[in-house]
Amino acid sequence: MDYNPYAVKPITEVRPPAPPAWTTFDDHLLYTVRVVHDLMHGRLSGRRPVPSTARLVPGELPLAVGPASRSTWRAVGNGTYRHNSVVAFGGPAFVVGSMVGSALGNAARRNRAAADAQPRWVADGPGELTVTNRRAYFGQTARPLDLNWSGLQSVDLVGPDVFRCSFQDANGGGYCTVQLHSMWASLMFALAAHVAFPAHPRLLSGGWLPPDFEARCAAVGADCPSVR
Repeated sequence: MDYNPYAVKPITEVRPPAPPAWTTFDDHLLYTVRVVHDLMHGRLSGRRPVPSTARLVPGELPLAVGPASRSTWRAVGNGTYRHNSVVAFGGPAFVVGSMVGSALGNAARRNRAAADAQPRWVADGPGELTVTNRRAYFGQTARPLDLNWSGLQSVDLVGPDVFRCSFQDANGGGYCTVQLHSMWASLMFALAAHVAFPAHPRLLSGGWLPPDFEARCAAVGADCPSVR
């Protein structure tokens, strides 16, 4: 068939893009929203406790348990290093070479020690996290962490799955800033903010949840109570 430049082109149906698939992380957020809704309406005590191996105090309600990892803002050294002094015997070329090698080695150790003295985020490994109405307990053999909401000096949600807080170490470790990487990061932030930081900008703005989360819930038919 000959090409006809005046032929009417068929209308192609334009369909809206499909919404992103519902994920396990969305399940955690929806559970968090329902917990926060109960908290806001004085119904949190009616929830069934989640099984946990963490030691609890009377009246403490475990709400979530899951894997997490911890990182701490700290230096890994104090700036000191071992200075090597070389006494070389032999020909001039050998002596000079030995002294140059020693100087380069000392410089490298000095630079490494100076870098190690600068604070940075240091990964402290994985553990099991228990979130209750009063605190977050991070169980770990080497560096366990007990974060009572009322004892924290700052809290923030710096990523969808990253809860950051600071506190005075009760064991004499001074001022500490840590991050817990967990799918329960939003739950930890929301509980801590409601209990101890009610004027936190991220809580007041509702920015601890994705902006389209309610619409995503509606798209899959999930009941999402209003918390912001």
